[in-house]
Amino acid sequence: MSNTYQIYLISDSTGETLERIFLALKAQFKNIEYKIHTYSFTRTENQILKILEDAKKNNNSIILYTIVDNNLAKYLANTSNDKKIPCFGVLGNLILNFSKILNQKALHEPSGQHILNEEYYDRIEAIQFTMNHDDGNLLNEIDKSDIILVGVSRTSKTPTSIYLANKGFKTSNIPLVNENSLPEKLKKDPQFTCVVGLSTEPERLADLRKNRMNSLKEKDNTNYTNLDDIKDEVMKAKKTFQKYKWPVIDVTRKSVEETAASIIKIHEIYSNNVK
Repeated sequence: MSNTYQIYLISDSTGETLERIFLALKAQFKNIEYKIHTYSFTRTENQILKILEDAKKNNNSIILYTIVDNNLAKYLANTSNDKKIPCFGVLGNLILNFSKILNQKALHEPSGQHILNEEYYDRIEAIQFTMNHDDGNLLNEIDKSDIILVGVSRTSKTPTSIYLANKGFKTSNIPLVNENSLPEKLKKDPQFTCVVGLSTEPERLADLRKNRMNSLKEKDNTNYTNLDDIKDEVMKAKKTFQKYKWPVIDVTRKSVEETAASIIKIHEIYSNNVK
């Protein structure tokens, strides 16, 4: 008999939440073999019955589910019990307990977190804006930016911008070759929006640039990868940041998420100061 567990993840939405919960749960147990069967947007009794019939054919089937419709969740639990298949609801008790604490009846709407509200459309607009204003593009429109990132090449400007866009911030990023590469609008009014300088240790930057050149199968560009030149470039960038009084984040040992979190905090402070 196989010792592989057949994990059925049944959700009335995308199933992403449920999959994350299972992975966190699985991490608590060593040396288990399993196969995941994911069923998203499960919203009818007929769909559930077909899934359970398949689960019944396999040994060691276990069902985890996130279904907010009470009647459908009960049908799944009762039918699983009849077929003697272990079945566990992930959100049921949590929603009930929150409902009691908040003294508010839950909506029990599938995909409640994905409702296409104004915030959703603002985020889509921010992503589109950020993609169009990557790497110094459309500098004539930077006055529409919520955040502007400035930094020398390979300081994680683009991935950080995309992360911020997913949080709803219209973000432009500008590669800093020298001070002349900055748009006049920014030099004349350096505080017109939230501007953040990104920096990194020269040694780390040299490694990143060499790897970049190797991945592109291009010959080594001496100025681009030479450590002494990079030290000079980073120093000049810091002087530029200081001149225009822009806050600086050293991204050397930071993940994109950590860098973005710091930028969001800076944006919050900036917004409070201009009110």
